[in-house]
Amino acid sequence: MIRQKNQECNPVAVIKYTGAFMAWVIGAGFATGQEILQFFSGYGYASYGVVLLNLAGFLILGRIIITTGYDHQGAANFSHFVYFCGNKLGTLYTWLIMVTLVLLISVLTSGAGATLSEYYGINPYIGSALLAALVLGVYLIGFEKMVKIVSVTSPVIIIFTLLVGTITVVRDIGNISEITRYEPVLQNIQASPNWILSAASYLSLTFFCGSTYYTALGAKAENRQSARLGALFGALALIATITIMNTAILLDAGNTVALAVPTLYLARKISSVFGAAFSLILILGIFSSCSTMMWTVCSRFFAGDPKKNRIFAVIVSTGTFMISLFPFTKLVGVFYPLVGYIGLLFIGCVLYKGIKGTEGQIPCP
Repeated sequence: MIRQKNQECNPVAVIKYTGAFMAWVIGAGFATGQEILQFFSGYGYASYGVVLLNLAGFLILGRIIITTGYDHQGAANFSHFVYFCGNKLGTLYTWLIMVTLVLLISVLTSGAGATLSEYYGINPYIGSALLAALVLGVYLIGFEKMVKIVSVTSPVIIIFTLLVGTITVVRDIGNISEITRYEPVLQNIQASPNWILSAASYLSLTFFCGSTYYTALGAKAENRQSARLGALFGALALIATITIMNTAILLDAGNTVALAVPTLYLARKISSVFGAAFSLILILGIFSSCSTMMWTVCSRFFAGDPKKNRIFAVIVSTGTFMISLFPFTKLVGVFYPLVGYIGLLFIGCVLYKGIKGTEGQIPCP
């Protein structure tokens, strides 16, 4: 059932939803630079085409999915997968997303271990175990409190990442003509055969996996306008960060292409203190995205039985930690493109539904 509520914009709510919108994306792959390296920078100058396609996709898909959640507040057993894709395909996606997210949480957890290992020399397994335990603890405190935590950490991560990228670009802009020299090396880390498919698969990776979280975020919104603006500003901030970090990585491609955590390398080049601070920011980013995925998976099982739900969460946390023991770069290179391809049909369904519109839907203010 679609509901109409007060549409007056609440600036505080917009800021909260902007931070929460970004929280899903800025996980291990994004914050460490591996996602940007493989889905964007690997295509050299064509990476800016990937950026433009993702700008359009983020603005359109973010708005459709988050407002769908708001419009169906209170609807009993509402499934956004069924809503967008129909009963058969929607039901398949409903269960497939659970397996997918468990794999992605494992990548996030591995990323935490890689970050702590690369900068502090800590055993990566210990870093992964600490992150898994922290995310489990945050899940157990509930969705509303989790949103408050990640909505605060996300803007901090974006600002710090933009700072690293901007300083690097200003310092190394003279290397812009050297990018073509690195194209043979960059081709080895491309997520897809061409830049257009890479753009589509990155959108799919983001919104197929994040659709349950974004729908829930919209359903919790105070009004439709605040949710829409949160998605808008969140998308713009993310794409701006991707653009700057992509440029920074390309300007030093001779070194960044071979690293598990290229953004940490860039921060450390600025100063050792800056690098140390950024390593902690990276962990916050990984924690932020991992927490939202953990909620998406565990909230669907034993919702009416808190004890069984907590036990299930412990099992999921343990399982993801075990998978995270594989190398971080290999997990990103295998799982991220695979998930992106799996979700392409879902993204097509969302666009079709959004463009076609739904009878009786509230018009956008």
